[in-house]
Amino acid sequence: MNIKSLLLGSAAALVAVSGARAADVIMPVAPEPVDYVRVCDVYGTGFYYIPGTETCLSINGYVRFQYNVAGGIEDDFGNDYLTNLEGDNYQAGSAVRVRLNFDAREETELGTLRAFARVQAQNAFGAYSNDANYRMDMGFIQLGGLTMGYLDSLWTEGDGLLTDTDLPVGDYQTNRVSYTYAANGFTAALSLEDDGTGDFAPDVVGRLAYAGGWGSIYLAGSYDEEVDFATGLINRASFAPFVVGFDPREDDGAFALKAGLSLTDLIAADSELKIEGSYAFDPSSYSTIGLFSNAATLGTQVGLFTGTLPVEWQVGAGYAQQFGKLGIAVSGVYGETFDTYGFTTATAFTNRGNGDYYKLVGNVGYEITNNFDMLAEISYANLDFNGDNGFADNSIDQTAGFLRFVRSF
Repeated sequence: MNIKSLLLGSAAALVAVSGARAADVIMPVAPEPVDYVRVCDVYGTGFYYIPGTETCLSINGYVRFQYNVAGGIEDDFGNDYLTNLEGDNYQAGSAVRVRLNFDAREETELGTLRAFARVQAQNAFGAYSNDANYRMDMGFIQLGGLTMGYLDSLWTEGDGLLTDTDLPVGDYQTNRVSYTYAANGFTAALSLEDDGTGDFAPDVVGRLAYAGGWGSIYLAGSYDEEVDFATGLINRASFAPFVVGFDPREDDGAFALKAGLSLTDLIAADSELKIEGSYAFDPSSYSTIGLFSNAATLGTQVGLFTGTLPVEWQVGAGYAQQFGKLGIAVSGVYGETFDTYGFTTATAFTNRGNGDYYKLVGNVGYEITNNFDMLAEISYANLDFNGDNGFADNSIDQTAGFLRFVRSF
């Protein structure tokens, strides 16, 4: 055997062995892609991408325990209009609320597409209560500056003073379609709002606002399309039983204006001063206020004070100051109502004339730990009928308050 034959034989043997080993090798299989939940920081903290989509979702809310105390509603003649089951002229009781917010957003060629839903349940009455059912508290769609759905009226955006009982005029929610233009801190918005009368004509609300480092300012106007005693938003149910004193056959609509100014850090660091005022040319569902309250507990409350008052004009101010984890706030309003009517018997009305009113509120809040806060608030309300139209000059007042604990997430 020569050297050439030996080398060729060795090479052939080596190739054969290598081929046999290659046949035994198991090739690794590529793992299936895993679509982990990713943080979405486009819209701030708390958003995550829904797996497999470009939609960002935030879920948050709170659980709240609150103990309410509503003092007696008393007039100058010693009459009590609020009692509990034991006949005392006050009410006290606890309430628990659970709220969940769902906020979904993504970017499109037409702007940010957003869907927001809020559901909440609240029980009361302590040992007398049943489990509370969840209900939709808010739900709307936004695309760019367009908004449609059920939410606060445009009239109420940015209003109210700085206490929890924020004393706004015409604070309510409605179905609406609105558009907002925003540029360099300036916003202009127009809203068509369902007035619940069943006709094609909506209420119309407009709002101009500007916000800067110093604070913000706004001016809002509303046109209440249907001001009808019997069928409109201003009716015996809405003002129960404060019924606006005008011809129930009229259907001319009503205008109202509202303005507010907010100044931050003007008096001290971490402070805010807010001033608001409103004027209604005619009674309007956009110009109302609720002065008196109960404790959402069992008992009786005379209907004279369960509804909202038709406000002709109101001015108010609020101040809030933060000291680290401790915060304090005070607010107050003074105003005048339109002429109101009330039942003197089961079938007879009397014109009570207009009334002057004021309400003062103060609170103290404290951050116990991260995402766990408490708030204690007290308020005093006074309504004075001026004795016009032969109705007795009479003043009605009430003191109320609550203690609240909130765990937010």
